[in-house]
Amino acid sequence: MKNRIERIFEKEDEDIDAIVILNSTKPHVDLTFYYITGLIQGEFEGSGVIAYPDGKAEIMTSRLEEESAKKADMPVHTISKTDEREEWLNEKLDDLNKIGVNSSELTYSAYKKIRGSTDAEIVDVSDSIAETRNIKDEEEIERLSEACRIASKVAEEMTDFIKPGLKEYQVAAEISYRMKKLGATADAFDTISSSGPNSAEPHYTSGNRVIQEGDFIVLDFGALYKRYRSDITRTYIIGEASDKQRRMYETVLKAQEAALDMIKPGVEGSKIHEVAQEVIDSTEFEGYFTHGLGHSIGLAIHDGSGLSPNVDVVLQPGMVYTVEPGIYIPEFGGVRIEDDIVVTEKGCDILTDANKDLTVLG
Repeated sequence: MKNRIERIFEKEDEDIDAIVILNSTKPHVDLTFYYITGLIQGEFEGSGVIAYPDGKAEIMTSRLEEESAKKADMPVHTISKTDEREEWLNEKLDDLNKIGVNSSELTYSAYKKIRGSTDAEIVDVSDSIAETRNIKDEEEIERLSEACRIASKVAEEMTDFIKPGLKEYQVAAEISYRMKKLGATADAFDTISSSGPNSAEPHYTSGNRVIQEGDFIVLDFGALYKRYRSDITRTYIIGEASDKQRRMYETVLKAQEAALDMIKPGVEGSKIHEVAQEVIDSTEFEGYFTHGLGHSIGLAIHDGSGLSPNVDVVLQPGMVYTVEPGIYIPEFGGVRIEDDIVVTEKGCDILTDANKDLTVLG
């Protein structure tokens, strides 16, 4: 199988001599650095990697990251001073005619360093990188699957923990603790633990609100495992569920099931969103589904593509997406059900397997 670097170059129409990934300081560290090198340890601020059409690459990094960098199957050039970075770029780029950069992740400062090191034409290859990263290889799917296993197990366990009187942030902290106990490196993103009216905010995180009888509680979280991320959402009801809460939940579940049934190679991502939207809009909850159906996940939690009316993508085997319809009613509450899937040759496999039947917690 062609390696990741060769696949990126194959996406390009231009005759490019090399692709340069040059990191700045966090958070401006291009995750494509890890995609190309395969490294799972290290921060690699100020580091770089140059990739070539034959699939080979070489790393430049500081002495701080030298031992981590040596775990990659490629040459490592170690620098001790800042000006040595420019010297390395001058040496490697001087005789090249056309260089590709990932402009969507490249800071202006890093661009100036590349521009000052060569007279070569510089072209943007960010689309080719995003398209390549959107189709996961076997190793990536294994890491994503483990991240999903960890998150799914914690979602199951949390039903025994949540009860009236807890604060939202206490639930979020417990989720993080349990994921790390199961092998997660960290949270994949800031955990959402929203209750009552707060659950109507799709990107709420957590706060001081005390969980009460009659609340929806939405838990949206994920595990980071070897740099790959999962993203799961489960919604519970505290105490007795009202008829309206039950109708909301069952509508969201039906919307997700309809979307999952449609996923297979060759289908446009926007059409899958439309199916879920139609299920919700055919009910009393029309207009309360306010976001895209899902997004790709991988090294980033939003990894460059999505199942949305605004994204032009046709599904292919190896793509990994969230499927997360929701209903959000201000001052009342919200429901979201989210799973991670990988597109297969004939349909999809669901990577998150936590129970999603309507669950009422006492």
